[in-house]
Amino acid sequence: MSDAVEIRRFDKPDQVLDMKARGRISIIKMADGTTGMHAIFEPGWVWEVDEKPLLGNPSSCPMRHTGYCIAGKLIVRMVATDVKTNIVPGDFFEIPVGHDAYVDGDQRVELVLFAQADHAH
Repeated sequence: MSDAVEIRRFDKPDQVLDMKARGRISIIKMADGTTGMHAIFEPGWVWEVDEKPLLGNPSSCPMRHTGYCIAGKLIVRMVATDVKTNIVPGDFFEIPVGHDAYVDGDQRVELVLFAQADHAH
């Protein structure tokens, strides 16, 4: 383990999921494998239309998300139960695997998401 502070920036990501006019997810990986994501979803963004094809068309989102909502209103739906949850600015959240989501209203959604290194699970 290094004792140096590691700083990464979302304006120089390792990877970008580009959803064209609907938004993007900038992804950075720290040295230990921890992942940070900065997500921008524009009004009209729908997981099923805009992100699902980029992930290989799974029936629902295969990732667990821990994050913080900076702006906008995101509706997250658990696919198996059809239970919907609103995520709004100031919310720190944990979303289990098996969801989809969409932007509610005419304001862009901005989220910061974190994922532990794979070996931590």
